[in-house]
Amino acid sequence: MDKPAVVVLFGGRSSEHSISSATAGGVLHAINRDRYRVIPVGITRQGAFVLEDDDSAKFALDPENMPEVVDNGTRIVWPEAAGERMLSVRRADGTVESLGLVDAVLPILHGPHGEDGTIQGFFDTVELPYAGGGVLDSALCMDKHFMKVALQAAGVPVAPWITLRSGEWDAARDVEAIVARAAGLALPWFVKPARAGSSVGVSKVHSVDELAAALDIAFAEDDKVLLEEGLVGREIEVGVLEGRGGAASRASLPGEIVLTTREFYDFEGKYLGGDGVDVVCPAALEDSELEAIRSMGLRAFEAVDGRGLARVDFFLTAAGPVVNELNTMPGFTPISMFPKCWIATGMTYAELISELIDTALERAAA
Repeated sequence: MDKPAVVVLFGGRSSEHSISSATAGGVLHAINRDRYRVIPVGITRQGAFVLEDDDSAKFALDPENMPEVVDNGTRIVWPEAAGERMLSVRRADGTVESLGLVDAVLPILHGPHGEDGTIQGFFDTVELPYAGGGVLDSALCMDKHFMKVALQAAGVPVAPWITLRSGEWDAARDVEAIVARAAGLALPWFVKPARAGSSVGVSKVHSVDELAAALDIAFAEDDKVLLEEGLVGREIEVGVLEGRGGAASRASLPGEIVLTTREFYDFEGKYLGGDGVDVVCPAALEDSELEAIRSMGLRAFEAVDGRGLARVDFFLTAAGPVVNELNTMPGFTPISMFPKCWIATGMTYAELISELIDTALERAAA
């Protein structure tokens, strides 16, 4: 009981529930049990917080049978405010059992209700330390429109875009009016929900004839949608970690998404073993390109008041790197780009997990 107690929180109500659950499988398998006492807490698709089995195999990434959190009848009773960090579980028969004091939460949640600042605000309210992004950077980066606004204000280049609302599309379904608004954006276009991740709801539009279907797919995920100009360039990603003890934040070696036969890096390519894409880390870059990407990744992290971690995604164009987006809780399975980048930089997967937890503990102590 002298080890810090860490709640590994996963699942959630978003369309990325299974990806979060698969991430939990990797984290529960690799987390340093000699250093931390682990309390696995899952969130069902309906939003119930349940005490989970500490069994990493249960949440293994299996494209044929994606993992999920099932309601087992338990309910987590979170600490009340005023500095009390006692966690409890109410069993299905109504009995309440203490799980002991909690030192930090590792929320490996993706999408709305997890990566958008809402759960972070809850933990701030009950004074419970947590790893990863805070309220502001989580909310900004979850909303691709406002993320771009913040980056532009800081002088960080982003892909040109327009933002659409469901009301204007549902009312008239006027493709010509939208095309007129997008007149300055060269085809192909990417149509994507403003507040979704893992490429859920994203379409690549090669001609105006494909736009209506792409908008229907995106608006099924969110009532705000971005239409972006498709940039020509290599897809490069870099990991960023918050500095500790007053030190500056640092960037990993970059990785590259190499598309062979796939149109873009979609959900199937990322998680379901789809052909047509290779994840290469470290990327083969000139020294000048490497420095530009790492430097811009850190600038982007600072522009959104980044905390904890982020993955910064770029298009490396002929004119230089352009930021596509930031992810404040990027894919964190053992095969995901963020861990791969840090492993290539000299950190193990287990050490990366410890880094996030220890940063949260130090921030709380300060």
